Amino acid sequence: MSLVTGICSGLAAVLLTGLISVISSLLYRGDSGVGMWRYLVFPGVGMLLVYHIVKYVVRDNIGHGVTRALVAVSRNESRIRPHNIWSSVLCSSLTIGFGGSVGAEAPIVYTGSAIGSNLGRCFGLSHKNITILLGCGAAGAVAGIFKAPLAGVLFTIEILLFNVSMSSMLPLLLSTISATVIAYIFRGQTPVFACDLTVFSMGNLPFYVLMGVLMGFCSLYFTNTTLWLEDRIGRMSSGYFRWLVCALGLGVLIFLFPPLFGQGYDSLEGLLTGRDITGEGGSVPGFLAGSPWGIPVFFALVFFLKVVAMTLTNAGGGVGGTFGPTLFAGAVMGFVIARTINLLGWSVPEQNFVLVGMAALMAGVMQAPMTAIFLIAEISGGYGLLIPLILTSTISFGTVRIFEKYSIYTKRIAQSGDLLTHDSDQAVLTLLQTKDLVRDKYPRIDVNASLGDIMKVVSESTAAVFPVLDSTGRFQGILEMDDIRKHMFNTDEYESLRVYSLMHDAPMYVNVNEKMDSVLDKFDRTEAWRLPVIDDDCKYLGFISKSRILMAYRAELKEISSGD
Repeated sequence: MSLVTGICSGLAAVLLTGLISVISSLLYRGDSGVGMWRYLVFPGVGMLLVYHIVKYVVRDNIGHGVTRALVAVSRNESRIRPHNIWSSVLCSSLTIGFGGSVGAEAPIVYTGSAIGSNLGRCFGLSHKNITILLGCGAAGAVAGIFKAPLAGVLFTIEILLFNVSMSSMLPLLLSTISATVIAYIFRGQTPVFACDLTVFSMGNLPFYVLMGVLMGFCSLYFTNTTLWLEDRIGRMSSGYFRWLVCALGLGVLIFLFPPLFGQGYDSLEGLLTGRDITGEGGSVPGFLAGSPWGIPVFFALVFFLKVVAMTLTNAGGGVGGTFGPTLFAGAVMGFVIARTINLLGWSVPEQNFVLVGMAALMAGVMQAPMTAIFLIAEISGGYGLLIPLILTSTISFGTVRIFEKYSIYTKRIAQSGDLLTHDSDQAVLTLLQTKDLVRDKYPRIDVNASLGDIMKVVSESTAAVFPVLDSTGRFQGILEMDDIRKHMFNTDEYESLRVYSLMHDAPMYVNVNEKMDSVLDKFDRTEAWRLPVIDDDCKYLGFISKSRILMAYRAELKEISSGD
């Protein structure tokens, strides 16, 4: 099944790249001179088309593919809706083909994850095996779009699946190899970013160290600016007004800075091959190319504005990811750093710094250094750069971690408390759901009931605690055997004494949707053994006990730690 998942994910990657190429070539054929107006209009048209498809056909949020795959693993038992097998491919190809400044990698990861998830569900597999197939689909998608099998496995291990056993490695490897073979068959065996690299020189190590630190701060800018802009634009209530603002902003940015068009990989070709990037047919306008410092200044602006263009595309209705823009922005900043060093009088190979910059920014933004290192090595054939790749990626990652614990994919999920991590204890607590541990075995007592009514209930029950409710089912308090013991043999009080005179308040309440971390914190603070569970309307649902949580914790820990 992992083999089938890999083949399907590879075919999806081939289809997506093919559709983007066809749409782009049809719309932008002969894009010089008067045709430049298309850069102002077509990206917004693509966003509008996708906005309507998502709103009226798909009727589901399919943006931020990697993040949504993470949410599926953390919250939805690895279940992804079947439409994601085709909807992400269609919408992202239209978005990018029309010129949207986003990447195709995140949508194809979500597509591959959907293929694996639905294949596992179709054959009635367990939750654990569906999760493994979901990971196989994501790994195959990365391998298929980049022709990088090892990077696909590492991506799944570092970013998507929190606990991969050795027995899970076999299906992951089969999936990535099969997807890579499919990519080779349809797209050839040439690396995605093939280039001639200069032999690594030990004398350049100080520059790579400096680059790692700078890329760490660039990663913080990339992540924080993206999330901040998304929040600000998301506050616009009207979808069409949001589209209009984003479409106008994106069109102007692409018109002024052509490298922001689409995924931007065409612009990277000049940086990686040393082809002239100035003047007619180049990326840099002629008036800036006349100054030695004009070129790095132009590309520095491209780096800072790429985040804006990417966010405008996604917020305005488009569907795309941050994976590709991260690689593009890292390459651009790597070039800026190298060109600046050369202008200051030293001599460093700019193509090498472009590739290493891609890995360094990816390691910081995604907080996945192993994926970054081997992805860049595989897609460029640049294994001779392993030392600077490892050095800069590690330093960039370490710099980011000083200031930010979570990646661009996981920050919002972590804020909601739904993030699975490589920490098994924390992962178990995330997986445990309060609603699954509620027990409603305790007899309910009306708040206005008499002591005589209570004695009838007590005589027919072995419970030591009774929830007290009003006529609408809302929780009012707790009645324990100790509360009634001194009155139970005084028959004169059977009619006069009421429940509300005997009950006491619960030490704390637990909401049925509350995270397990919060529930355990309430147990610690109250030193209670059981706590009442209520819904959002204060309706009583049952009790949750510390012993039941511990039993579920042990069972879940055994499940995720199993190598079967």
